[in-house]
Amino acid sequence: MKKPFRSEAEAYRFVIGTVGYFAAIVLATALGGRWWGIGVFVALTVLVLIWFFRHEAREQPRAAAPAHRGAEDERRVLVVANETVVGRALREAVESAAEGGRANVLVVSPALNSPLKHWTSDEDQARAVAEERLQRSVAELERLGISARGEVGDADPLQAIEDALRTFGADVIVISTHPEGRSNWLERGVVTSARERFAVPITHVVVDLDAEAAGV
Repeated sequence: MKKPFRSEAEAYRFVIGTVGYFAAIVLATALGGRWWGIGVFVALTVLVLIWFFRHEAREQPRAAAPAHRGAEDERRVLVVANETVVGRALREAVESAAEGGRANVLVVSPALNSPLKHWTSDEDQARAVAEERLQRSVAELERLGISARGEVGDADPLQAIEDALRTFGADVIVISTHPEGRSNWLERGVVTSARERFAVPITHVVVDLDAEAAGV
């Protein structure tokens, strides 16, 4: 059964939108009379239907699990993280995901950018920052004896995962985020959407960089 909402944030937006929808109709009726209320109702309903069908059309079907690549004892782990890519908790999650096989890790860091710079195609700084974090993370994994490489991915983490799966053929995906309340990815329901979209086991790890820096 398909869940109506992918995240609490999406459910919250639905509630706010519903309240606003009926409030607009009531206000139009109160100020302009019944016909104004009916007109606003029709206009808003048409807009909602247009948004709904466009939203449904954008939804991607669940992808098939990629074929296993590499040797039989090789364990391919796809790590998707940005700011948390250097976190200790993420390194531990990668070690756990690779347990039982010869680890081969691909770390993908989406080049997150501000909406304005994204619209103007100014992604150089975002990619440079992501690349710097990647190098530090890969170097740490290599120090731990885990074969790893990194690449900067699409700004959309779901698209970054899809792109990586085409060539890497991961056995497991590790998605790293900030704690709830500080994670844009959790607010957008990225982890839930990834589990619905990709037929690959997904591990979600929460990395609290502030707590790690304080030695907690």
